[in-house]
Amino acid sequence: MMVEQKQQPGTQAIAKKGWFGAYKWLIFRRISQLGILALFLMGPVFGIWIVKGNMASSLTLDILPLSDPYVMLQGLMSGNVPVTSGLIGVTIVLVFYLLVGGRVYCSWICPVNIVTDTAGWVRRKLGLKVSSHFARSTRYWLLALTLILPPITGAIVWELFNPVSLMFRGIIFGMGWAWMVIVAIFLFDIFISQRGWCGHLCPVGAFYSLLGTKSLLRVSAAKRDQCDDCNDCYVVCPEPKVITPALKGADKGISPLIDDGNCTNCGRCIDVCDEDVFNFSNRFKS
Repeated sequence: MMVEQKQQPGTQAIAKKGWFGAYKWLIFRRISQLGILALFLMGPVFGIWIVKGNMASSLTLDILPLSDPYVMLQGLMSGNVPVTSGLIGVTIVLVFYLLVGGRVYCSWICPVNIVTDTAGWVRRKLGLKVSSHFARSTRYWLLALTLILPPITGAIVWELFNPVSLMFRGIIFGMGWAWMVIVAIFLFDIFISQRGWCGHLCPVGAFYSLLGTKSLLRVSAAKRDQCDDCNDCYVVCPEPKVITPALKGADKGISPLIDDGNCTNCGRCIDVCDEDVFNFSNRFKS
């Protein structure tokens, strides 16, 4: 592990666009993540039941069912037959993610993302450069494992270890060993593998990356000719490999759209770019 001294990403964007302009989408994401978590917790903590259930399956205002397609798929693999409301909930969620991108779950909903983003911020502040790397395909192997175990065991095994579920249950019933899992992910991302959990290991992210392969909402490097090669977008992006084709592919006739299912549509590249190279767009606009 090495220490590197470098200007923090977004410094030039703050100078040009102001603090809010350089953190706008990050702020909106935090409002979304914490707001969704608060809606789930208002019932068991304060007795205000706007949303009943958890992030795997819920009912909003006793009308709107929502079900996690990844969890339901594991349930089907384990031999469980979903009820009608569950099928309706899965359909609604599938349509939503097919439109906005599957990995929007990772950046706009998942509370563990706050932990891993904080770990990345700490690592940059300390100037740490980790040398351990995991193949990004590892998360797809883990995804396959989570789908192989249910028919063998008759249970949704992943939910016993899923950090999101552990955090949710822990906040309500007491964190217990859930703290150990969250702290382990935090330290893992700082000292062992950069973006290690979300970018290389998490099977949930792997599942949603497949779901969002053809989604409508996309980030576009529409003004890529204005890029000054500061690399701030690469530093803050949780999946930096998705940027290169759109940003550097003009000579090869590649569209400026970031057309990769692994893009989380987090908007951080838009925030930190002082040249306003990036913006939200759709796959039908080049």
